[in-house]
Amino acid sequence: MKGKFAIKLLAGFLPALLGCSTLVKDAAPRLDHPVRPESERALDGVRKPVEVLRFYGVKAGDKVADLMASRGYYTVLLALTVGDKGVVYSANAATRKELKDRLSDPVLANVRPVEGSMNQVPLPADGSLDFVLINLNYHDLDIETRLAMNRRVFAALRPGGTYGIVDHAAKDGSGNEVANTLHRIDKALVVKEATSTGFVLAGEGNMLRNPEDDRTTNTLKEGRGKSDRFVLRFQKPK
Repeated sequence: MKGKFAIKLLAGFLPALLGCSTLVKDAAPRLDHPVRPESERALDGVRKPVEVLRFYGVKAGDKVADLMASRGYYTVLLALTVGDKGVVYSANAATRKELKDRLSDPVLANVRPVEGSMNQVPLPADGSLDFVLINLNYHDLDIETRLAMNRRVFAALRPGGTYGIVDHAAKDGSGNEVANTLHRIDKALVVKEATSTGFVLAGEGNMLRNPEDDRTTNTLKEGRGKSDRFVLRFQKPK
């Protein structure tokens, strides 16, 4: 009887479980969406945005932010992922003309550009965001700016919210030494800075790792997708 009951119970839950899986899968952005130019699609093979956003658990309806968004590669992908019930704060020191032009498309009506230096990035401070991402630019900021930015991200995220940092890996133990020369940063330093703000390291994705990279080359000169990149997931404690 217990075995039959368990089978019936599983049968009852299975459709719901499958439905949840379908929802998560459907939340991935359409990489061939016409709002994305060919120049951005050419980056998808090395940036693997679908894998990255699934790793971070971004879903329809989320409130998210893209820090140092530049032309909007991840801003657009996040907008397509969270949909019209979600919100994307696209943060830059000053919004680039290319991004302003893109945001006139009705598909991107859920994007809110915000401007200001990253140490004072004007994100909502009410703990309402689900996810914040900084992609390949953490090393570009000086230490004090990074720490101030991390504090603002912490205040913006809801309890249990996720902070994603993706960057080019420097040699272990190198700290911040080659941030301005090789455009890399020591993963351990990033973890130290984020956790000092109150975040907990909740996971690391391996989808962008490259063990053949010796981490001694300039990432701006070696060609796209050749660097060893870490994908860190931090969580604001519940």
